[in-house]
Amino acid sequence: MLLISLTFTALISAVSSCPPSDRAALMAFKDALSEPYLGIFQSWTGTDCVQWYGVSCDPETGRVVDINLRGESEDPILTKAGRCGYMTGSISPEICNLDRLTTFVLADWKGVSGEIPSCLTSLSSLRVLDLIGNQLSGKIPDDIGRLQRLTVLNLADNALTGEIPASIVNIGGLKHLDLTNNHLTGGIPANFGKLGMLSRALLGRNQLTGTIPESISSMKRLADLDLSMNRISGPIPSSIGKMRVLATLNLDSNLISGQIPPTLLSSGMGILNLSRNGLEGNIPDVFGSNSYFMALDLSYNNLKGSIPGSLASAKFIGHLDMSHNHLCGAIPVGSPFDHLEASSFANNDCLCGNPLRTC
Repeated sequence: MLLISLTFTALISAVSSCPPSDRAALMAFKDALSEPYLGIFQSWTGTDCVQWYGVSCDPETGRVVDINLRGESEDPILTKAGRCGYMTGSISPEICNLDRLTTFVLADWKGVSGEIPSCLTSLSSLRVLDLIGNQLSGKIPDDIGRLQRLTVLNLADNALTGEIPASIVNIGGLKHLDLTNNHLTGGIPANFGKLGMLSRALLGRNQLTGTIPESISSMKRLADLDLSMNRISGPIPSSIGKMRVLATLNLDSNLISGQIPPTLLSSGMGILNLSRNGLEGNIPDVFGSNSYFMALDLSYNNLKGSIPGSLASAKFIGHLDMSHNHLCGAIPVGSPFDHLEASSFANNDCLCGNPLRTC
């Protein structure tokens, strides 16, 4: 009985301890980073990785499956310190030896720099890759599409360069993509619509060029599309206005031309920002009971003609901005115009009526 008990205890101890290869990979990862204020790596001692801050292991195999280190969260170690995290250093390629890793989060540490290790694309079990809010540079790995199980890819608020890899469209289960606020160039892949599970595509504040891919309109689960503050040109595909789930469309501060597709205004978009582009022509007179906008911004374009009278029949208009265009004529009476300020219509050619001067 004693022998059986000792054997059982040894088995339990072996399972609860990190395999030496996983522990070595974690230590190399830690040694490449410096976190001077919170002491989050102080617990990274001994052989039981389960006790290490931000590390989770498979209870059966003892293999490391999650690394979750956030510099901005409600974690007690941050709230007690009363400050956000700050970390410098780089991501060691040794992290790629954790071949059972499903979650890798190293987010909002402000000072982590260097390139994203290309070997990360060999982690076939990876579901979440979140490196937002650092100073990472270089390119997104060309073969990022190898991560077939990935559901979240968040590389926002870094200094990444190069193009969006063509292989990204091969991540069939991707649900959340955030590449905001980098220095990415080139166009959006023409077959971007292959990402059929995607619900959020946030690509704003880069240097992207080219046109809006028509294939985006085939994405039946896309609810939030942000392409703002890029150098995207050409017209807005009218088919985008027929996307039933799309609730937020931010295309502001680009080089988009042509006319506003009527389908964008007759739908219940929620938030539509087309400001600071080169849109021309009249505002389509297609508003109706299905038109529901928490925010509708058409400012800083080359729109002409009058404000559509059908806008008064919209179900709801929260924030409305039509300033800095070439609109003319009387501002319609009634909701939603009653609660709007003059700034919503300022700097047009000859608009009149409340809240502007009397016609």
